[in-house]
Amino acid sequence: MSIDDAAPVRELSAQLGYEASLETTRTRIEQLTANRRNQAAFVAIVNGDVAGWIEVAINFHLQSDPHAVIGGLVVREDMRSQGIGRRLVAEAEKWSRKQGITVLRVRSQIKREDAHRFYLREGFRQVKTSAVFEKSL
Repeated sequence: MSIDDAAPVRELSAQLGYEASLETTRTRIEQLTANRRNQAAFVAIVNGDVAGWIEVAINFHLQSDPHAVIGGLVVREDMRSQGIGRRLVAEAEKWSRKQGITVLRVRSQIKREDAHRFYLREGFRQVKTSAVFEKSL
């Protein structure tokens, strides 16, 4: 992913329900790509256009071994079920292995049943159900 991908990345993020301005998306891409050791983002290009993207990061915790987490994955609505998501996950897996990471995790909203089926087909297994809490600072 590069800064030149900001407009289509923004559009795809909106398909997930995460609206952001073009400038905010550019800033996020810049920040993400500056941290290449512990974070990566990839785009899928089909016929010269961005058809999807995936973002993956390594998480370090005291209570567990380092693991990679897919922070976001989206494929353009009109291009789903063509293997693009599978290829993006494969890139995240490849990158994670290259970093010495042996576990890849993903969190998915309970309402995204199609995504759950996709991850199960891709060899993930559901290991827990959680509630998410946040506090504005």
